[in-house]
Amino acid sequence: MSHHYNVLFLCTGNSARSIMAEAILNHKGKPAFTAYSAGSHPSGAVRPEALQEIEKAHISVAGLRSKSWEEFARPGALELHFVFTVCDNAAKETCPIWPGQPMTAHWGVSDPAAVQGNAAEVERAFREAFLILDRRISLFLSLPLATLDRLALKRQVDDIGRQ
Repeated sequence: MSHHYNVLFLCTGNSARSIMAEAILNHKGKPAFTAYSAGSHPSGAVRPEALQEIEKAHISVAGLRSKSWEEFARPGALELHFVFTVCDNAAKETCPIWPGQPMTAHWGVSDPAAVQGNAAEVERAFREAFLILDRRISLFLSLPLATLDRLALKRQVDDIGRQ
């Protein structure tokens, strides 16, 4: 595999989990990784609670936006090395054919945007989702990508999604 990796995080609305994952990986993974996020049916807006969690971790929110996965599937799009679904809806949907056949895995995380309750309960849900993504991304970054063959790497990446 190459020494620079493009990673796409997918979710249905691209308003919370995939956005947080994009920000975390871009912060922790530079210069070897560039992360992006997208949705199958983007909401068009990033949830303020997601931005708040990102900012609390002292990570930049610059450039984060809700966008369609079609941006990454059209001819001439950048080559993706990894595509992770972070919600069950996107994992069950038919995904576009990604140029270059990137490695794919499902890292399901409960949807904090679906939590209904008081402000503290909603904040707790977003915090929990952020921490799960942060832990999984840290584990992913610890993998010796350059030395693992594709099958071994696929097993490791899938295992991270179960943690």
